[in-house]
Amino acid sequence: MGLLKRLRDNQAGNVLVLVAAGFIPLLGFIGGGVDMARIYLVKTRLQHTCDAGALAGRKQMAGGAWNANADKARRTAEGIFNINYLDGAYGSSALSKSFTESRGKVTGTAAVTIPMTVMVLFGQSTKRISVTCDAEMRIPNTDVMFVLDTTGSMGSINTGDSDTKINGLKKAVKCFYEALAKIDTTAECGSSPTASSNNNVQLRFGFVPYSSNVNVGRLLHNDWMVDAAQYQSRKAKNAGGTDVDGYKEGEAQVVSTEQVPYNMNWSAWDNVGAPGGTSCTVPADTIDMTGVESAPYNEASTVSGDTRTVTWSTNQDGRYYNFQGVMTGGKCQIQRRYLSGYLKRNYQRSDASGFKEWSYERLSFNVSALKAGGSSWNAAITAPVGPYGQNASIGWDGCIEERQTYRNNDDDPTGEFSPIPASAHDMNIDMVPTTVEATRWRPLLPDLVWGRYDSAGNWTTAKVKTTSDLSRNYTYACPAAASKLKIYTSANAFEGYVNSLYPNGNTYHDIGLLWGARLLSPTGLFASENAFTQAGGEIERHMVFMTDGDTVTNNQGYTAHGVGWWDRRQTRNNAAPSNELLTAVVNERTKAICSAIKAKNITLWVVSFGTGVSSAAQALLQSCASPNRFYVASNSATLISNFQQIADEISQLRLTR
Repeated sequence: MGLLKRLRDNQAGNVLVLVAAGFIPLLGFIGGGVDMARIYLVKTRLQHTCDAGALAGRKQMAGGAWNANADKARRTAEGIFNINYLDGAYGSSALSKSFTESRGKVTGTAAVTIPMTVMVLFGQSTKRISVTCDAEMRIPNTDVMFVLDTTGSMGSINTGDSDTKINGLKKAVKCFYEALAKIDTTAECGSSPTASSNNNVQLRFGFVPYSSNVNVGRLLHNDWMVDAAQYQSRKAKNAGGTDVDGYKEGEAQVVSTEQVPYNMNWSAWDNVGAPGGTSCTVPADTIDMTGVESAPYNEASTVSGDTRTVTWSTNQDGRYYNFQGVMTGGKCQIQRRYLSGYLKRNYQRSDASGFKEWSYERLSFNVSALKAGGSSWNAAITAPVGPYGQNASIGWDGCIEERQTYRNNDDDPTGEFSPIPASAHDMNIDMVPTTVEATRWRPLLPDLVWGRYDSAGNWTTAKVKTTSDLSRNYTYACPAAASKLKIYTSANAFEGYVNSLYPNGNTYHDIGLLWGARLLSPTGLFASENAFTQAGGEIERHMVFMTDGDTVTNNQGYTAHGVGWWDRRQTRNNAAPSNELLTAVVNERTKAICSAIKAKNITLWVVSFGTGVSSAAQALLQSCASPNRFYVASNSATLISNFQQIADEISQLRLTR
């Protein structure tokens, strides 16, 4: 008992026992920390590697299919993973990885087994670590304006292609839409997107097809168009030198009549007066047309020389009376019956114009009848340029003549547009027209225009008087109507527009670029629509400019600056411009407009299509593009690939998890 009491009271060695007892949990804490740090390191590395693989796979996939090119996107994702995480790294084992795609999103999973160091003492020998990662293409609020060369050469077939260039372009634009909007089209683009673009962003597309002109007139407000404009046209003159404004109507003559009963149901006989003499004298049949004469119908006219013969018919209701005599009590009783019907009158009128000759010259015409209010437009006006001075319908397809331009007077436009002259309203992207005529546009009216020549067949700017109808003596082309920026939520509407494109006309790059910029600008004609999204968000702006060749002008072509040889709005007035001079003017204007577009923070993508583009034109196009935004496509397959690549670069690649 004494020994036990002494041991109880003796505290020597207690610390050692307590330390020994506490070492086991302390070892667990230290070992757990070491192993947790290792797990964290491996998991972080594995996550980064998975993210890199998903990003690489989605980028390789771009707007195409996940399994395209023998599963290249998947193989790329796995290859990037293998580079960044070696099997067995950090003592790991049983590495597994997988990358899949659904609705445009690439999803990756990866897992490894990590051996424990200290925690093995507590029965935890390994730890399985897994991660997931996603990557998809998303875009910010984006406006894309296509400026597309639809000139006549686009109807030809490139060497090595089996279809026309215009059809190759249509397919490329559809594939662009697939890649950016993630909506499938009927085009074979190597992809089958099923997801739509992010609903939280605004994605709009606009189009300016161009050749020698642009078809933008019906996008404008009525106030932006002049009420009257001058055209190279003609006026009919009479013998006294007075203008002939239609025909002078002659006196209408009834040339024939026709009695037409409604049916043959005669009325009952009625007595006419009291019985008379002992013999009957029966009155002749009569007509009594007391109804209102109808409006003219069956109207027609024919022209012979300077006389117009007009014919028409009218109807007038009434009765046809028939008489008979009946002896009653030895006296004659006259009786009458009637048929209801109408009298058809056939009229003829001879109108004379007094026409003597035509005077071909620059003339002013009222074009305000095209304005239907607001931004609505009528299809035609009338003008006295028809045969012998009669009024003719002058149709308008929507192409426009530009507002005040700058005239180069020295036959060398080099440097004339750097900077753009203040007087060149036609090169001003943002100027909104005012009441000043020089700031407004004019309708381009080919049916009103003649390029005149003298009796020897020589072109001339002088008045020409002749009884003959001169030939038009100019060429003209108007492309498909341009389209303002809009959201295309379905492929049908987008494809419907693209399919409407057709090739015609010469190549004037400046007019296409100019109007592409005007329809895209956030500070110009359509600022209220373009400055911000409806929710007030910022917008990124891109212009995709595609052409298949060099500038091609024609001094006899009716363009946005009139007919070059006769109007001379861009060149000196005392000499006719050559095609070479007009081409130089267009090229210099193109350079200036490209610079103005890029100065507005618009990314300008330029694609040269086909093998017929000269080295000089290639250099011009490359200088037009934003840095590293120039592409060359020798055939349709490359064009489609270029358009898809542009769409992919416009997209911003972001991790979603």
